[in-house]
Amino acid sequence: MSTLISFDGLGGLLALPFVQAAFLACGVLGLVAGTLAPLIVSRGMSFAVHGTAELSFTGGAAALLTGVGVQFGAIAGAVVAGLVFGVLGLRQRERDSVIGVVLAFGLGLGVLMLALYPGRASNKFGLLTGSVVAVDTTNIAVLGVVAVLVVGALAVLYRPLLFASADPDVALARGVPVRVLSLVFAVLVGLTTALAVPIVGAILVLTVMITPGAAAARVTANPVVATVLAVLFAETALLGGILLSLAPGLPISGYVAAIAFLIYVGCRLVGRTRRAVVTA
Repeated sequence: MSTLISFDGLGGLLALPFVQAAFLACGVLGLVAGTLAPLIVSRGMSFAVHGTAELSFTGGAAALLTGVGVQFGAIAGAVVAGLVFGVLGLRQRERDSVIGVVLAFGLGLGVLMLALYPGRASNKFGLLTGSVVAVDTTNIAVLGVVAVLVVGALAVLYRPLLFASADPDVALARGVPVRVLSLVFAVLVGLTTALAVPIVGAILVLTVMITPGAAAARVTANPVVATVLAVLFAETALLGGILLSLAPGLPISGYVAAIAFLIYVGCRLVGRTRRAVVTA
């Protein structure tokens, strides 16, 4: 198939129900992931997101093997990961080692389950790299419910979460329940990660969960502005990735990662230029 596509051909592809479903799913995912990303970056949880993605992959592989909906397995695995990381890794010095141990176990178990799965190879590959074809009405329904839960929880807990992320010691001294918030936030990250795995795959979840927040942090220190920018960056990467992947019919993960990386590089350049102007 040619990698070039006419406007008529693009219009035909955009009219397909599965493509429209993929756009809707990516739009919701971009909103949730972009909202969480600045908090994830400020809390230093990038490695935790990677570990959560691997456990989400394990849950999805288990669901695939047992014939249960992949999205439900992914959510279960991600929530378990969030709770494990939250309970066992509350201390900063313990966090990386706990995540590394659980990540290795989950990844190995997930690979074993995929090897035992007798179905199509595309289903296995989709868990790792994502697939717009995998998004259906069930996925969208689950995505919508989880998105409402995550955004609703963030709306209620945003201020104490922001305080605990910026200075956990002072927040604890002021009576903020830092440990409880850490557990809740870990579960929210797990739920959002589970939403991302069927779309962009377990390998590149960091693309939508970390890169938009890291890019926004390069151009602003205002948490509200950073959140708005992170949502914009996540939406651009996800929706742009779908558009670019339609013609060649390839997984969207590579395109999403490339767009997000270019956004990050651009934000670094903008931030460096602004600092140079200020110090000049």
